[in-house]
Amino acid sequence: MPTPTDPLLACLLLLYLACGSPETPGPTEDAPARPPNVVYILVDDLGYGDLSSYGQRRFTTPNIDRLAERGIRFTQHYAGSTVCAPSRASLMTGLHTGHTPIRGNKEVQPEGQWPIPDSIRTLAELMAEAGYATGAFGKWGLGYPGSEGAPGRQGFGEFYGYNCQRLAHNYYPYYLREDQQRDSLPGNAGTGTATFAPTRIHERALAFIERHRDRPFFLFYPNVMPHAELAAPDSLVTHFAEQFGPEEAWQGRDSGPGYKDGAYGSVARPHATFAAMVSLIDQQVGEIVDKLDDLGLTENTLVIFTSDNGPHVEGGADPDFFLSNGPFRGYKRDLYEGGIRVPMIASWPGTVPQGRTSDHISAFWDVYPTLAELTGQPVDKNLDGISFLPVLEGRPAEQRQHGHLYWEFHERGGRVAVREGRWKGVRYGVLEDPAAALELYDLQTDPGEQHDLAGQHPAVVARLDSLIRVSHSESSVFPFVAR
Repeated sequence: MPTPTDPLLACLLLLYLACGSPETPGPTEDAPARPPNVVYILVDDLGYGDLSSYGQRRFTTPNIDRLAERGIRFTQHYAGSTVCAPSRASLMTGLHTGHTPIRGNKEVQPEGQWPIPDSIRTLAELMAEAGYATGAFGKWGLGYPGSEGAPGRQGFGEFYGYNCQRLAHNYYPYYLREDQQRDSLPGNAGTGTATFAPTRIHERALAFIERHRDRPFFLFYPNVMPHAELAAPDSLVTHFAEQFGPEEAWQGRDSGPGYKDGAYGSVARPHATFAAMVSLIDQQVGEIVDKLDDLGLTENTLVIFTSDNGPHVEGGADPDFFLSNGPFRGYKRDLYEGGIRVPMIASWPGTVPQGRTSDHISAFWDVYPTLAELTGQPVDKNLDGISFLPVLEGRPAEQRQHGHLYWEFHERGGRVAVREGRWKGVRYGVLEDPAAALELYDLQTDPGEQHDLAGQHPAVVARLDSLIRVSHSESSVFPFVAR
């Protein structure tokens, strides 16, 4: 190319070479968009009514409410089960409790629970295969240390917290797990209470976001609160003690067998302490949202907040005082709505419509196919879940619906439940009597499940009974008779 002698032409040529012609794409236009980060916050035993955006009036949860204002609040979302391990297994496998390999809280001594098998492709493995940094911070409960079910062998590049659900009953443990290794907490030796484990775990979760700010990440945050025992920083408890006034103390185990090994400690102010625990969860959610904002990640991060089952009645907790199960019947370990219907909030500014409420019927086993669709990953056609990405993206008319939802619970005589549209069938005592009567409720007119309509709708009962039979597959580890 001849060199122009006119200085003006030379300047124009240099500008052309630097910027390109109007038809030439800029250097960033062809670059692929970075996949969205995913933060999934799973709290422990928080009831449907324990958030102010879901009706709580004894205290407020402003940061979680702010998350709802920035996204969608789901009113018909269900946990995978009514207790911890099978609920988490459903989340990790995309299968309901009639199919998922972990269907109960079966322990393996001295530490941990029955392992999820290697043959299962977990949600974490799916995200790792999509190129995500993966980390879990909190409570695991799906495989003892060193087992095939340990988080590091199920797709998580990092883990910090409690491997064992029993040890997670206590908030001042002697140690936590960093991947497979013990991280000793010397200030908690004996009866020490120097390190409040949820705070230490939260710090690690925030650090994970900071470390992986420049690449897609999947943060699974199974927060251990507000599961019993009841414990929280003194400053928060004092604040609510002034609000609630004098209380009757609850006497737990403060020494001897079981101390810091599953038995719940005593609590002087049960109501104030529970409110303080939920308030601390709210603060932690606010700090995660603020961290994403500060790093400029908000508009490229899907945040989901939910609970693993309904409210507990252990360790001095009083869900009736707080109306923790909202308008629903039942608590943790029930298959009535109060035991399995949970709050879920999804926020992703710029993608998820803001300030919406959705009555889409969904469950934990839907999260797996949702994130698979989000990241362009193939999934097994035999999953029980259905992606709810269309709802998240503001396309409800394109959303597929479940034919039915199914749960089974292997404790307290055995329980099963099925939901088909407006109809809910519940059967208790199936281990003693597989042919026990099926209770029938119309959730459209009776969400509190107060009126058993089985005698008025025998055809509906027969149809739900058949759905129960086809929804169950036998498990050698968790044998159960659903018929």
